[in-house]
Amino acid sequence: MSEHGHGHGHGHGHGHGDDQAEILDLDAEVLAAHTADIIDWLPTSNPRHVVDLGSGTGAGTFALLARYPEAHITAVDSSLDHLQRLRQKAGERGLADRVHTVLADLDADWPDLGAPDLIWASGSLHHMAAPDRTLRRLHETLAKDGVLAVVEMAGMPQFFPEQAPDAHDERLPHRGADWGPKLTEAGFAVEGERTITVHIERSEAVERYARIVLRRQRGPEAAEEALRRDDLSLRTERTVWAARK
Repeated sequence: MSEHGHGHGHGHGHGHGDDQAEILDLDAEVLAAHTADIIDWLPTSNPRHVVDLGSGTGAGTFALLARYPEAHITAVDSSLDHLQRLRQKAGERGLADRVHTVLADLDADWPDLGAPDLIWASGSLHHMAAPDRTLRRLHETLAKDGVLAVVEMAGMPQFFPEQAPDAHDERLPHRGADWGPKLTEAGFAVEGERTITVHIERSEAVERYARIVLRRQRGPEAAEEALRRDDLSLRTERTVWAARK
């Protein structure tokens, strides 16, 4: 799962080159329990073909493979580097035969994704230039009675109690959108929506996560000063919509 604009199968990311992949890997590590909980909640039991839309380096891909041991996953992303990293991980974990990667900008040419039983779109739809069009294409792509899971974070994680939520970003006008009406307009039946409050206490992984984000926001010296505070933890919200074709 990758929810901070770091290469989500489209080409509208706004990450900082060298640390994009590390942020995505930290997403997978720090949010693993929350991701597993979301997947368990989805109204589908044994999908055989799953598409991870905007897979990044594979946070969602590997969580889905673990939950659905009979599934094969098509991981779609616009970053060749991220897909190569995902394939490397799949090989190291003995899962290469269950993963197929597709390099695609979903705002441009729509790839042939077959007819999946489940599409997982985590932190990707708000980057699309025309998300309504994307949702209609996803509706067409899904198998009959298939499920689309849309997972979105409220914004970049906050690390201190006094931090204000992210300001509006003109580059990402759909971030924070209510996807329920959009899903209905695209032909889906929304079967569930839930918001999960994430609060993860300080750990080595949370510190690494905070260092990258705070360096971007405040610069290296201010980031290191902030990291010495004793009230650092990771705080955010994730909302998930489950919709059926």
